[in-house]
Amino acid sequence: MMKQIPYGLTDFGRIQKENYYYVDKTMFIEKIEMQPSYLFLIRPRRFGKSLTLAMLEAYYDVRYADQFDELFGNLYIGQHPTPIHNQFLIMRFNFSEVSSNINEVEESFRLHCCGKLKHFLQKYEHILGKEIWNVLNAETLEEPGALLSAINSYATLKGDIKIYLLIDEYDNFTNTILSTYGTDLYRKATHGEGYIRRFFNVIKAATTGMGSAVNRLFITGVSPVTMDDVTSGFNIGTNITTDPWFNDLVGFSEKELREMLTYYKEQGALPMSVDDAVTMMKPNYNNYCFSKNKLADCMFNSDMVLYCMKSLILHGVKPDNVVDPNIRTDFNKLAYLVRLDHGLGENFSVIKEIAEQGEIVTEIATHFSALEMTDVDNFKSLLFYFGLLSIKGVDMMGRPILHIPNLVVREQLFNFLIQGYARHDIFKLNVNRLSTLFENMSFKGDWKPLFEFLADAIREQSRIREYIEGEAHIKGFLLAYLSMFRYYQLYPEYEMNKGFADFFFKPSPVAPVSPPYTYLLEVKYAKAGASEKEIRALADDAREQLIRYSKDECVAEAREKGGLKLATIVWRSWELVLMEEV
Repeated sequence: MMKQIPYGLTDFGRIQKENYYYVDKTMFIEKIEMQPSYLFLIRPRRFGKSLTLAMLEAYYDVRYADQFDELFGNLYIGQHPTPIHNQFLIMRFNFSEVSSNINEVEESFRLHCCGKLKHFLQKYEHILGKEIWNVLNAETLEEPGALLSAINSYATLKGDIKIYLLIDEYDNFTNTILSTYGTDLYRKATHGEGYIRRFFNVIKAATTGMGSAVNRLFITGVSPVTMDDVTSGFNIGTNITTDPWFNDLVGFSEKELREMLTYYKEQGALPMSVDDAVTMMKPNYNNYCFSKNKLADCMFNSDMVLYCMKSLILHGVKPDNVVDPNIRTDFNKLAYLVRLDHGLGENFSVIKEIAEQGEIVTEIATHFSALEMTDVDNFKSLLFYFGLLSIKGVDMMGRPILHIPNLVVREQLFNFLIQGYARHDIFKLNVNRLSTLFENMSFKGDWKPLFEFLADAIREQSRIREYIEGEAHIKGFLLAYLSMFRYYQLYPEYEMNKGFADFFFKPSPVAPVSPPYTYLLEVKYAKAGASEKEIRALADDAREQLIRYSKDECVAEAREKGGLKLATIVWRSWELVLMEEV
């Protein structure tokens, strides 16, 4: 029977027992055991963190000892088990289950933690002994910190009991509090005598005390912010986020993706070649690198890959929308990052710089508090942690160079830019009209009205002009607005035939209908007051470049079919003064 696609599944046991496809990550168990005992991992949302914790739970839990062969026999670690498998009592929390409604969050947190701790006592009563209940009074049973402390003390005194503490999405609800209600209510929960801080103080004590029963700890989240706030300096565990050993702990490598696609192709379920499927997914789901020492080992977002494969395998067609709606919802939650930067200040300028330059250089901050999020360097690091930027390389000083990993992320990030312009009444467009003009460009070859529309809007809305003075500004502005539409994979500064085309509009293989026209667009810029002769010289230079680029192999098919259009636009300051087609 063909293996099922485990889209949306985080239950390792179910995946193994019910014939789902599992990308084997169990070889990392050996590496985890070689690290310090208390670990902290940051990865973007929906990247496979929960399944990783479920795998660790199944491997280390004493209750699953008799199921070891069934769960792990066909995996790497089943053939290379470590001595401490199935030696722990597992205490697991998932803070994504905590309500972020400010009127109920504290009670929800208390109920979740106490519920998980009581379940822990019930699961392992046969090991802890029934007398455990005698040391827990009614008040202790209803207070998370007190209950955890009592369990740790009891287990420590009893001896020969080892607890593995797992916390999934530790910052899920606190991030929502921060984005929805602001820093004041967030601080009440995470600072001083706040309920979250109290709980983490107990965790810290349980992992640092002499002979503590909490022998190992693994925490996952999407940023270091809450951890820094609740532990006064991020000292509860070793941060392995950028450790090269764990770059591919979650997500799929291209090798892993190809192996999975090959399996389904051999089963007769993949309606295209493996190469074509990889080519379709790579520009949209790939290019995540979390360590500057693993630049050649970029990862695919596993959720987005499985979302796409679900449509390919079950229905035989590519998905109607290249973006998983759940991913889009998560991206929308991140819009508060820009809103924290009141008045389109420096952090808004960071996104604008990324649009214009394609990359930024920064050291990645390993810890900072919520009050320091709007610091420019911290903001850049936060974009990295959330998966909106990825490591592309290093500069001559060894600092990471960050860039937008793929087209899906670029669309979401540039939406922040567009929303910022609109929210502050700097620039607004009739998106429906823009969409119609883009369709005419894509399917009718009628491209000039689109740029006339943008130029007219700039002329009528003078506030935008201070943001687009210069060639890089113009290109960044165009890239942000033209990336809104799905008919093309739009590439800026695309290398072609000994040069770099300003914009390459490559028909997208994931678009519902592929447009018949491929575009190469050159954008030239002249300062205010430039003469017509200077404008003409720029246009002639663009013409020569476009003719050279048009001979590149990547546009050969479009050229042969007569679907290749070579277009030039020239701006003088903020005015569009020339449009012509070669």
